[in-house]
Order: sequence, then structure tokens, then C-alpha cells
Amino acid sequence: MPRCTPRTTLDRLRTPRRFPKFLKAVSICVLVAGLLTPVTQAAAAGGTAGIAANDYCGGRCSDILPPGENGNATLAQILLNQVFGTQPDHAEDQLGPYSNLAAGYSTLTDDKINTFFNDASFGVASDQVASTTRPGGRTDVTIVRDKKSGVPHITGTTRYGTEYGAGFAAAQDRLWLMDVFRHVGRGQLTSFAGGAPSNQGLEQEFWRNAPYTEADLQAQIDSATANAGARGTQALADANAYLDGINAYIDASDSGRYFPGEYVLTGHKDAITNAGTIDHFKLTDLVALASVIGALFGSGGGGEVNNALSLLAAQSQYGVTEGTRVWESFRERNDPEAVLTVHNGESFPYATKPDTAQGEALPDAGSVAQEPLVYDRTGSAGTAKATGASATAAATTLTSAKRGMSNALVVSGEATASGHPIAVFGPQTGYFAPQLLMLQEIQGPGLSARGASFAGLSMYVELGRGQDYSWSATTSGQDIIDTYAVELCQDDFHYLYHGTCTAMDKVERSNSWKPTTADGTAAGSYRMQVYRTKYGPVEYRATVGGKKVAYTTLRSSYMHEADSIIGFQMLNDPDYVKSPATFQSAVQHINYTFNWFYADSAHTAYYNSGDNPVRASGVDAEFPVWAQAPYEWQNWDPATNTAAYTPASAHPNSTDQDYYISWNNKQAKDYTTAPWGDGSVHRGNLLEDRVKKLVAAGGVTRSSLTRAMADAALADLRAEDVLPKLLQVVRSSPVTDTTAAAAVTKLSDWVTAGARRKETSAGSKTYGNADAIRILDAWWPLLVKAEFTPGLGTDLYTAFTANLPVDESPSAAHGPTGAHAGSSFQYGWWSYVDKDIRAVLGRPVQGGLAQKYCGGGSLSACRDILISTLKTASGLTAAQVYPGDDQCSAGDQWCADSIVQRALGGIKHGRITWQNRPTYQQVVEYTSHR
Repeated sequence: MPRCTPRTTLDRLRTPRRFPKFLKAVSICVLVAGLLTPVTQAAAAGGTAGIAANDYCGGRCSDILPPGENGNATLAQILLNQVFGTQPDHAEDQLGPYSNLAAGYSTLTDDKINTFFNDASFGVASDQVASTTRPGGRTDVTIVRDKKSGVPHITGTTRYGTEYGAGFAAAQDRLWLMDVFRHVGRGQLTSFAGGAPSNQGLEQEFWRNAPYTEADLQAQIDSATANAGARGTQALADANAYLDGINAYIDASDSGRYFPGEYVLTGHKDAITNAGTIDHFKLTDLVALASVIGALFGSGGGGEVNNALSLLAAQSQYGVTEGTRVWESFRERNDPEAVLTVHNGESFPYATKPDTAQGEALPDAGSVAQEPLVYDRTGSAGTAKATGASATAAATTLTSAKRGMSNALVVSGEATASGHPIAVFGPQTGYFAPQLLMLQEIQGPGLSARGASFAGLSMYVELGRGQDYSWSATTSGQDIIDTYAVELCQDDFHYLYHGTCTAMDKVERSNSWKPTTADGTAAGSYRMQVYRTKYGPVEYRATVGGKKVAYTTLRSSYMHEADSIIGFQMLNDPDYVKSPATFQSAVQHINYTFNWFYADSAHTAYYNSGDNPVRASGVDAEFPVWAQAPYEWQNWDPATNTAAYTPASAHPNSTDQDYYISWNNKQAKDYTTAPWGDGSVHRGNLLEDRVKKLVAAGGVTRSSLTRAMADAALADLRAEDVLPKLLQVVRSSPVTDTTAAAAVTKLSDWVTAGARRKETSAGSKTYGNADAIRILDAWWPLLVKAEFTPGLGTDLYTAFTANLPVDESPSAAHGPTGAHAGSSFQYGWWSYVDKDIRAVLGRPVQGGLAQKYCGGGSLSACRDILISTLKTASGLTAAQVYPGDDQCSAGDQWCADSIVQRALGGIKHGRITWQNRPTYQQVVEYTSHR
């Protein structure tokens, strides 16, 4: 008899071409009773749920979250998907509408919005009830799922029952993903799912930033609940009820044999005998999950060592004074031309450059080495060899979520046709199968909300709507992470803390895995180790002025990932959030670095959250400082990792501004954010330009604001905001070269047509202006290097590209986001090229670069550089520009851009056309208020 329990890895599940061989070993498994249909989701006859009376949106709230609500699949469903492409119910039904907006937005009207979105009204009409479940046989909670999208609508008569239902529904939809993430957060994914390089990369990427012990996880729970009074007590009770619901589903699915099939494919369960277990969830699992989410989306800052290395390179190239000036011009830490979310001129100084820096601990040239994380285990604990198991592997998975960002378009009622505010907003959390987020509606005592939550953390809706208000977030990235140079003493594992030689704390995580039967992955094991200090984990080793130091990373949310639960609880409480002021008060309790947006029937609001530490006077947040008392955060307590934080009034905030846009751009005047590249050209400009025009014209509608978002989602930032100036330089004299002239014509025609990467027709899989797009994709990295390398020198150019990559086009597998990830144009040298070319053209530039680089400032020499690189780019074939990968043939431009739902389980989905927009998105306009 074929064996039905082969161990595989997540990598094995991500490789559909291997499944036919695998099927020979498991084909009998499809006959196992109960694998196809979970009994808890059987359709209920005569469901009676109706539209809720507490809904003040008037049918004008919509949302979307691809690929689909159902993220669990039985073994049989996985095998059928891999062989025949069939999808479990509601696994993919939001992917098509999401994708189709790219072709349909230009003719969008308000009455067509729900062609591309879900109706996000509270409740389910009686004729739309697909199933009704009373989880665990309880009488105090009901889960109703709708026919269109299968979203769980959880209604409870007790608080405990409501949260129990939320946990049960989460496990119904995302049990496997939740299990993956609790192991990622503990650095134990390979022991759970196999030793594929991608699995190793995942656990390494996150465990380095949050190397918590079980005691650390429990301490976070104790701290978060003890310091929040009655709300903390309630949060703990909610979490325990939520866990009870998850575990009830685990038990039910085990006895009913409809648990996710990945447990069979990874050897945790036997499809024939049902032997094996799925471990219950516990409170510390939720903190492990939160640590991953916090690292992905809510922990801005860091990079001080890389900043120091590029500063040293600049000073080596130009001398200290001029090198520092050059460095500052590229850093653009407070660029006057940057697009702002709070654009009324109000200043919110934070992390600004001090007049005279104090306590800087810049490394000696050539002394910096990254602290090893991963070691081989060769039998002897004393003989460990550092390995390179794959920062690159992680880039093919969750790195796209880390870099994939979010946007918001919010317009005040003064500019809308109805007089009510309108918002189109959502987080960009990457594209995964199953999706990291899940949809739900939750109604119970003290709870009333619908929207998206991260799987395993859905005791509350984290982004969505309440009874008469909606809220959303974008990643803000302000600096809550600092690097300290701890002076070593005695040996490499002791350091000076306030004059006392103190031992570092070594935390280890060992992983081992058995061989797989299908893909040939050998058995293996390795360990990770992190040395921790009172100033955080060690990240680098170096010397400073000849003294041996360890560079540590200290962030304000370290050991505090659980604290934000209170803010989310408030957002779900209809008795708490009733106005812009109470909304802002709620999100002040969230210590992650987010931009928060709010809209109700009369008002809009914005607030930037995060525990921003108050730094010692004279400390420059851009560079490492000595780990000494005078340079520590004010009131910092290493035992609890708490400090003095900037007051709420110092955070960028606003109420009823004419409009707000955010695409991870600069928040406000004088607010220094961590990312490089917040300059004159940023993808936030794509929203700013469109929304500003709409507001100036007035009469904004839900459909017109959605059209603005969708149009920006197809725009090539380089082509829209920089290419016209490049072409002006090229055309400053007649273009006599035939190759260059042909390229210029194609590029100009594309700009005239709107500079979009858009299909010729829906589903054509061919772009209009395809040659122009190919030319710019090839030209941009060539022109940037040729423009800046002669002036900067190779070493400094390389150092600056380590701070900020030159390009992030949709097809750029080499960029921070990686291939097929959707989110594009966040990181690139758009601003540098824009400022430099304007300077060469003789146009005014505020906050310009320290020098003119293109052609040394000569227009004719700059023109020669651009024409030369343009000719080279024009000669590159599509196959050279788009070399192909495991998804696409070489030369397939549309496919190279296309979005892939990256598999974190056994179900795969088709590619969709590129569009640069949030993963989860709301379109809202409230008609009344309580």
C-alpha cells in the first residue's frame, strides 16, 4: 500500500511540478472519508441572519482581500488543486474581482464598486446565508458565513462566547498558517515543516530580531495585562477565550479528520490511521505570532551601522567636511520637497540632526563584521561553523510582505459630492496563499467591527470598520530602533555596563528535520544563537578607535509586542470610539510604527503611532552611539525595556484636513523618518497629484477616489515623474542617432499615453507601449550608474546603494521586494536623479544634492551619458531584460511583472496582472452617525 505520510517541507508544497511524482505515493489518500468537507461548515437550511441595525454606512462600505477567505484545505483538496487546479470553496473567489479592477477602473461608477469589492455591511441577508455554525455546540455564539465570500460573521451574546467564536473561525480559515507563524516566531519552523532553505531563511530573518525565550514571551503577557488595568484584564480573558475556540476546532477537525492537509504532507498526521497530533495553541503562541507581525510591519528604524559605513566612504572620497555634506544630501533626512501626509505646514520635529553630535561611535574602517546567527552542528558543541543559510531564501517568501507597503486616500466632506468624507485605504501585506490577513465580522458585548486581522491575532478586528467609522493604517517607519556600541571586556562575550564587566546572555535555538521522500531533502540540523545585552541583541562586531565593541540593536517595541492589544481592543469597542479624538486616543496605545487614518460621516483624522523614545541631548539617531549612561534613552530601564516616549501631541496628527494621502511617505514637516529616499520624487506623489486635482475640482465620489487609487496603481513612477526631465536633456540638441531617436519617440509616446503599465485589453497579458516599458526597465539602472559613479566613485556609489537600491520596478527580482510581489517604487534613486537632472537643466532645486553629477554638471556631457546608456538599453532584448524564472519564460514582460500568491501551504493560485495597491482595501462613505 502506498505510504500516506511522507514528510515534506513548505518548499515541497511550493513546487507544483513535483506533485505528480508525489501523487503516486498518496493517491489512495483521496479515498479517506471526511477529507473533503468539514462537517462544521455544512450549509444550514433556513438561516435567518439579517442586516444589522447598528450599521451607519448605508450600504456604502466595501472591502476586498485576495485570494479568498478560506485558507485551509484538506489533503484531498490540496491534491486536486495541484493536479487539476480546482479550488476549495472561497479559496480564490476574491482574487478575480481584485485583479479585474486594473482593467475596469476607468469606467467605474458607484453602483459598480461591489463588482470589484465585497459589500462590507454588517450582517448577512437571509437569502445570502451559506452556513450557520454553533462552535463547540455553544448557545452563546453563532458563526454565519455568507455565500459570496464565505466571510465569518460572529455574533455572541456573551463576551467569552464571542471571542471563542472568533478563535474557532480563525482556525477554520487559517489553522495551518497560524501554526507556521507560531513556529517562525520561535525560530522553530524547520523542525516543524522541514529543512528547505526557504524555511531556514524565514526563521532566521525573524528570530534574529526577536530572540525570545518562553519566559520572555510569558513576561510580555504579564506586563501587557498588568499595566493596563481593567482593559488588560479583559484582554487576557479575551485571549484565553479565543484560544479555547482555536483548540476546540483543532479537536473537532482531528476527530472529524478534516484538518488541513499540510499536516499530513509534513508528517504530523497520518491520513490512514489518523495517528499524530496537532498541538493546542497557548497564550505565548500569540506573542510569538505578534513578534513576527511587529517585525514585518511595525518596527521602523535601524540601519545605523550601514549609515556609518556610507558616511565613512563619503569622507574617504571627499574629505570629512565635504564628504559629510555629500552624505547628508543623499540621506534627505528632512527634504523640503518631500510629499507630506500632514501638508498644512505644521511641524513635528523628531530625530532631527543635532547641531553637534554627542557620543557617536563610528567604526574603524574595515573593522565591521556581521554577527553570525547560524551554525552547523557537527556533533561537538564547541565546533560550530557559521553557515549562510539564506537571507536570500527568505527574500522569496515573507520579505515581500516586509517591503510591500500600504496606502491611504482620505477626502474631507467639503470636497465630496455627498458632503460626507470618503476613504479608499488599506494595508499592503504582500500576496500569499493563504493570505496573512483574514476577514471577519465580530459582534458581541463591547465588540462591534468588521474587517481584517492577522491570522492567529483575530480576537479583534485590526483594520476595518466599526458601527459608524472606518480606520486603516500604513507603515510609517519612523525611527524607534537605535544602535549602541558596547565596549567589550575580558573576552568577546562580556561588555561594560555602567563600568561593570557584564556577561552577555546567549540564547540558542536548535532545529533538526527528517529526510523527505519526494524532493530529496536530506535530514539535517543546525542551530541559531544570539548574544543579548541590556542594550539589545548583538548585530555586528567592530572596533571603534581601536577598542573592540559589539554593536547592539535596541528598539522600543522589543519585549513589548503584546502591548498593542489594548489599542486594538479600543478600536473594536463601540462605546469607546465615537469621534476623531477617541480614535486618536485608541491608536496611541499601539506601539508599532503606523500611520492611522479615520473617517466617519462628518470627520476625518490621522495619527502616527509608535513608542518614540526620547533620546539624550545631542544624540544623532542616524549613527551608532556609545553604550554609556549619558547617551541612553531618557528614563530607560533595561530590566523592562521602557523609557520616556515623546507625548502624543508630538506625533504627527491632524483632524479634518482637506485630504490625506499616504504611501509610506514622509509624515509631516521636520519629522525625520528612517527610510532613505523621502525626497522630491516618491510614490506618494502618484497619490498626491491625483487626489489634489480631485479635491480642487470638488464633487469627489467613492468611484472617482477609487479610480484615482487604481490609476496610481498602474503608474510607473519613473516614467511619470522623472522620464520627462530625462527626455528634455536628451532633446536639448537634435537626436541624430537613429537608435536613440527611435527610443526617444517610444518613450515620449508612452509618457503622453499616461506612463502606465497597463494591458492593451483585459486579459491580453500584453502591455500597451511594451517597447517603451522594456527600454525604461533596461535604461534606469544603466543611467543611474553612469550618472553618479564618475562623481561618487565606485566605493561610495556601492555604499549608497546598500542604503537605498537604485530600482524597484515591478519586474525587479533584484530589488528589496523581490519578484512577483506587486508593491513597487518604494525604494529607488528617483529623487536623486530628479534633483540632479533639474540642477543640470538649470531649474531651481530645494534641498539639492551637494554636487551636480550627470556629466559633471555639463548639459552636453550629461546628454552624452543619457544617449549612450539609452542606446545600450534599447539594444537589450526582452529576454535579457526579463530573463525568466520559475514562473515565467524569458522575455515575457507581463509575466515578469505579474503578481503571484506565494504559497505558504499546499494550495496554489494563478498569476494576476500587476497593480501597485493594498492587499486588503476598503472603500467607505458613512451616511450617518450615532
